[in-house]
Amino acid sequence: MPTLSSRNFGPVEYQEESVFEFPAGLPGFEEERRFVPIEHAASRPIVFLQSLNRPSLCFITLPVLVVQRDFKLAISAEDLRTLELAEKRQPAIGAEVLCLAVLSVAEGKMPTANLLAPVVVNLKTRRGLQAIQVDSSYSHQHPVLAAGR
Repeated sequence: MPTLSSRNFGPVEYQEESVFEFPAGLPGFEEERRFVPIEHAASRPIVFLQSLNRPSLCFITLPVLVVQRDFKLAISAEDLRTLELAEKRQPAIGAEVLCLAVLSVAEGKMPTANLLAPVVVNLKTRRGLQAIQVDSSYSHQHPVLAAGR
């Protein structure tokens, strides 16, 4: 079983089929294309997205439905093609795609979640991207403590 190096978690064993592939990387980290989701029982429902190539790069995320129970996905046709999903409808969160909000945590400030541009991963192909919501009223700084309200 392969092992990745993580600044936050030390050596972590993972299965190759658990890797998320981001063909274009993530905004600001275009060269980082392979991430492993890491979940720990003590921090659930947080999902850590750990870069396979950069031990210091790990995104803290939450499933969007944890942050906003009635979240509606609105992915562009181009992004749906990139994800290898049908273009005529939005994919079902949890059944067809994993949809994660990247958290912003700064010392002395309340944590926020980016609902405007969630990380979306096709559960069948493990291919992902950060999808900017089309015609959205969601914020990139949604208060996490107000989640689900």
